[in-house]
Amino acid sequence: MRSNGPILLALPAFRGLTRKLILFALVVFVALFISSFILPGFPLTMAELFSLHPLRAFPLIWQFATWPFIPDSLLGLLFALLSLWYFGSSLEDERGTRWFGELFFFSVVGGALLATILSLILGPFAPVLSPIRATSNGLWPIVIALLLVYARLHPDESLSFNFIFRARAKYIAAGFLLVYLIFDVLYHNDFDALNAVCTALFALFFVQIAPRKGLRHAFAERWFGIRNAYYRSKRRRAAKKFTVYMRKQGKDVSIDESGRYLGLDDKDPTDKRHMN
Repeated sequence: MRSNGPILLALPAFRGLTRKLILFALVVFVALFISSFILPGFPLTMAELFSLHPLRAFPLIWQFATWPFIPDSLLGLLFALLSLWYFGSSLEDERGTRWFGELFFFSVVGGALLATILSLILGPFAPVLSPIRATSNGLWPIVIALLLVYARLHPDESLSFNFIFRARAKYIAAGFLLVYLIFDVLYHNDFDALNAVCTALFALFFVQIAPRKGLRHAFAERWFGIRNAYYRSKRRRAAKKFTVYMRKQGKDVSIDESGRYLGLDDKDPTDKRHMN
């Protein structure tokens, strides 16, 4: 369990969905690195297919989910994985694997979709958002989104990040987002900056709307509630028709508010085994 006090230099436990995401990203990087010696053009082809490109994202819809796992550089990947381990494990331990998984993929897909739509709509009017030659890949946008979520849940918690400096979570989150956006602008990767902002917005939005058990649990509970309400209404209508029919036969029957027959004098009316 995550401690309520300050986070020390030790990393959280390496387990759960966080471990699977980190291992998958490492496997992809190693596979692309080895394939570059066998098929020199293969890594570039995979990057074109699985990175997020606004002009090709809707025909190639898997790009909305695969773009974080196309590495940008070895050093960037290592620091991103360290940050994912640091904050992803803490969030997963605190809120659970289901909640963390929904947060991760809701932010990845939703942020990419919003960034793509904004680029396609505003690109003709704002050259910095032009979808031409725009691309986004790597784990840093979603890692920064997770950092912002952590800072949203624990704004004043003091922590040591990357074993380098110590500050409150909200200041580290704001500083990392600002530095990342500045570097994107300096390297003329404006679409990646837009994607990072959109991913962060979706992550914060998820925190506002999702219960502790996740959106899937909430939707399932809502669906079963609607279904049960429909069947109860259907049973009440059938009971009303049955009451009218029995009255025409000269017999009075008792129906409770749920539409269950209570006219059996020799049985306990509270016994639910025969009240269907």
